[in-house]
Amino acid sequence: MALLSFLSGLAALVIGAELLVRGASNLALRFGISPLVVGLTVVSVGTSAPELAVSVQSAMSNQADIAVGNVVGSNILNVLFILGLSALITPLVVNRQLIRQEVPIMVGTSLLLAALAWDGALSRIDGMILVCLFAAYTVFLIVQSRRQEASDPDAQTTAEPGSGWNAKLPVQIAMIVAGLILLVVGANLLVQAAVTFAKLFGVSEMVIGLTIVAMGTSLPEVATSIMAAIRGERDIAVGNVVGSCIFNIVGVLGISSAVASGGLSVAPALMAFDIPVMIAVAIACLPIFFTGNLIARWEGAVFLALYAGYTIYLVMAAQQHDALSTYGLVLGTVVLPLCVLTVGVITWREWRARHQSS
Repeated sequence: MALLSFLSGLAALVIGAELLVRGASNLALRFGISPLVVGLTVVSVGTSAPELAVSVQSAMSNQADIAVGNVVGSNILNVLFILGLSALITPLVVNRQLIRQEVPIMVGTSLLLAALAWDGALSRIDGMILVCLFAAYTVFLIVQSRRQEASDPDAQTTAEPGSGWNAKLPVQIAMIVAGLILLVVGANLLVQAAVTFAKLFGVSEMVIGLTIVAMGTSLPEVATSIMAAIRGERDIAVGNVVGSCIFNIVGVLGISSAVASGGLSVAPALMAFDIPVMIAVAIACLPIFFTGNLIARWEGAVFLALYAGYTIYLVMAAQQHDALSTYGLVLGTVVLPLCVLTVGVITWREWRARHQSS
């Protein structure tokens, strides 16, 4: 039954992602909203619905480790795994708005989460603050997009909003709704199957939240971004990831901590390791996005390798493997510094080349 649930969920995710990308792209053209804003709002919130459902349910069931670990693990996976895999499929051109505005907001919300959780908990007041920030951010994006369209006629969308059977507004809305429903159902089926498998190995709730649940609830983002990359909707592919990271913190954790009785406790292990990793991953986007406004295939490969290293570390730590200390030493003193040095050198060379050309 668990295997059948897993396969059914996977099929629902693929179909749902295709419907969501098609419907959202055509709807953006119809209303003159840029695909980037659609990716940052409609698509990112829709694909983060599984994270919201799982975290809220966990919060109300007093499973704070799963609720918080799900969000932190999903954000790490969103950047390292989804962007990495999407960039391997096709190099991703990064919109300048992401570099100047959304990525700094993603970094800022990650730092805000660390500050709010510094005392070991996210209170209901903290949750309300986060939810208000998300509402303000969404309104700001929509107003900003409409103003840009009005002030720059050349930037307005002139393409037809779909052709044939999917050109009508009711059909486009139905595609988005059906896609979101399939994504949520598929993710829930996969999470149920994955948790069943994980419990057989006696893994803790926090590790389940950081790995199995985070992977399962992020599969809509995986499917949607990959499908968008294949279809050439690169703004939606990248905007979906960045928007989901922002919504996971201010929306998912905000609502979860607001509805939980007494708020959400944050495990010391999360504060000591996983949340700093999430912040570092968000900051790493700045220099990589800066280099030519492009996420190249090799950068995608680096992201995937880093995520594999992080996941292996979590599994070894959960099992208290004998080689954990050696692996952690190699990862911290060799692999990570080498990645930072590589990205730093390439960023400096890109800056120098631009400076000389100007």
